[in-house]
Amino acid sequence: MTLIEKIVANPQDYSLDVGTLGECKIDSPIRRREFIDPAERILITENIKHLHDATKHLGVTPSFERAGPHRKIFHDPSWSRVGIVTAGGLCPGLNHVIKGLVEILTFDYGIKTIYGIRYGYAGLIPRFGYNPIMLDTDKVDTIHEHGGTMLGSSRGQQDTGEIVDTLARMNINILFCIGGDGSLRCAHDVAEECRRRKLSISVIGIPKTIDNDLLFVGRSFGFETAVGEATQIIQAAHTEAKGTFNGIGLVRLMGRDSGFIAAYATLANPVVNFCLVPELDFEIDGPNGLLVALSNRFALGKDHAVIVVAEGAGQCHVAAEPERRDPSGNILKKDIGEHLRRRITQHFKACNREVSVKYFDPSYTIRSVPAKGTDAIRCYMLARNAVHAAMAGRTDCVVGNQDDWYTLVPIRLSTMERQKVNLNSDLWRAVMDATGQLRYFGGEISNSGRNGETVP
Repeated sequence: MTLIEKIVANPQDYSLDVGTLGECKIDSPIRRREFIDPAERILITENIKHLHDATKHLGVTPSFERAGPHRKIFHDPSWSRVGIVTAGGLCPGLNHVIKGLVEILTFDYGIKTIYGIRYGYAGLIPRFGYNPIMLDTDKVDTIHEHGGTMLGSSRGQQDTGEIVDTLARMNINILFCIGGDGSLRCAHDVAEECRRRKLSISVIGIPKTIDNDLLFVGRSFGFETAVGEATQIIQAAHTEAKGTFNGIGLVRLMGRDSGFIAAYATLANPVVNFCLVPELDFEIDGPNGLLVALSNRFALGKDHAVIVVAEGAGQCHVAAEPERRDPSGNILKKDIGEHLRRRITQHFKACNREVSVKYFDPSYTIRSVPAKGTDAIRCYMLARNAVHAAMAGRTDCVVGNQDDWYTLVPIRLSTMERQKVNLNSDLWRAVMDATGQLRYFGGEISNSGRNGETVP
């Protein structure tokens, strides 16, 4: 079922409207700027048939509020106090976002009190003793040159009541939460608690998920940089595989529940022969298994192979290993890459066939680099639109993007389920075309492939 179909079937679960704190009565200090109309909406999809069907059933065309600067704002810049928090794992572009937030708050709105909350939401819990740091444009001037986050980060659920107590005590009326699904769920809880206490605090999320697995936000920052870094690792694996007879380059990439990095990196550097993602059920043993598929490739006279596997793929094959969780309670994926390395080596040893398996696991390297190219631009645009949303009194929302448009998406909507690779999509069909892996799985293999194609 597509997302549009889910919205049509259960409209009560898919509210597209974001929260507001009240009427905007203050003139924006921004000058020489085209302001958006608060009534502007951005279509949820460009597929005309889907829009027509949804409009017919819902009575309205599904759309999101457009993000951007408002002529009238809710928060008075002269007394506004802002908090910025980064939570969860590292991701390329965190410092870019922090820099963008501070600069837009300062230059566009003249806000002087900006707190950098240290080490995630733990920095809002007094007993940890993580004192905030004051941020200004000088302090963030060059932070984009470095990976990671100048504020530090952490995992783990913190008490929502204590967080809101701290915000109230510090007179913070705007909180920017830069994080993935878990961090954004916490931001949603904070917004709900503020609403319950009738506190006029804007809680705005900025989507940080290197896996690109949040719903309705388009492309999250860090993803394109991760794909670019991954392609270099894949090239190294290909070089290693080609450097020895029957060489196998095995690359494990990030992707807990969604295989977008693996899929896009495979297309970006089409030397991959097998791409395995969490959305794909695959066998290791048996006539349709990976081991036989590798043997089939070698039987066709190919002297090497490159395998890309997402970290969350094939977890059923490592189910016997002990379960581990991170401090946030998320189940840590078991090492499918190491398992495949071991099984491939054992299989070919049993077949009395020499192979050389080179295993690459670059996860921490990839997530620790600065954002590059268009990814860095996206960081700034997300930060910019987050500030405009906050000043207009929006809350409990995350900034998303649809093509060249930036939108405001309810946090609850963005985190209600994972965005995943659609195995019936053009993206996945392109991956299958680029790898040719279907030719190696099952059936009779001849020198011309399963359907008469030339085998790459």
